[in-house]
Amino acid sequence: MTHTDVTFTSEGVSCSGWHFCADSDRLAGAGGKPVVVMAHGFGGTMDSGLQPFAERISAAGADVLAFDYRGFGASEGAPRQSISIKRQQRDYHAAIDAAKRIPGVDPERIALWGSSMSGAHVFQVAADRAEVTAVIAMTPLTSGLAAGRASVGERSVLTALRWTLTGLASKVAVARGASPRMMPLVAHPGQPGALALDGAYESYTAMAGPTWRNEIDAAVGMEIGAIRTAAAAKRMRSRLLVQIADFDRYVPAESVARTAVHGRGEVHHYPCDHFDVWPGHDWHDRVAADQVAFLTRVFAPAGSATDDRAAGTTRRLRSV
Repeated sequence: MTHTDVTFTSEGVSCSGWHFCADSDRLAGAGGKPVVVMAHGFGGTMDSGLQPFAERISAAGADVLAFDYRGFGASEGAPRQSISIKRQQRDYHAAIDAAKRIPGVDPERIALWGSSMSGAHVFQVAADRAEVTAVIAMTPLTSGLAAGRASVGERSVLTALRWTLTGLASKVAVARGASPRMMPLVAHPGQPGALALDGAYESYTAMAGPTWRNEIDAAVGMEIGAIRTAAAAKRMRSRLLVQIADFDRYVPAESVARTAVHGRGEVHHYPCDHFDVWPGHDWHDRVAADQVAFLTRVFAPAGSATDDRAAGTTRRLRSV
């Protein structure tokens, strides 16, 4: 399956995206086809594992717009490799506006897809957009405090303090117009890196695309610490699928489950770790299939054969 390169503007900066056109009109309604807007998580780029998810969704009958945030991957913008939660959420808003302009798309049937850090973004963005009718949050980072506690438990206090001070210095440098202080995004255990648990380096680099860089602004920890999704989840009116990795060492499953309750979401559990839901790992096929089934239930045209099957599936899920 091929995709079309697209660009859109977010606050005056050009962002790059991939448009995957739906294979059929299976999910098309009177206003057109639904469209799913997706972006990567912590330091990721659209060429690093998003395509297999997008291809499955477009094969089911929905268009997909995958994109890179400003400062990452193929998108323009500076500083490079520097995460701002608010800036990335505004990029999601701009991507939604761009997706609504795709010919044949129903501008009132928008879904958001996020994983890990972008899984936090989709809660916040969906809460502010009435046209977002569905949200997929795959192993979402729902609490910066919970993630921080898990991270501190995996490294020494001295190491955590050293990177905190480096992050503060980076914040000051960027505020003065200088380049941020960088650290490796993933590293082997015992080496400096934002993600340095056993297997993180192998899992991330295995799916890394040509635009991905193994470095991140050292101030990222302060951005993560500010993440809170509970209030946004309570405000959301979108249908919600939350996919939880029960043995997640990066995003504590308990904090994700609490947010899912706030969002009145459909919850699927998988006996795996954070990266095991990505292409090339054992649980990817199951996770992707559950996403397609969820979108089919949400977007199937009323009265269609697909809608009839989806209604039966929904009833069975609710009876469990």
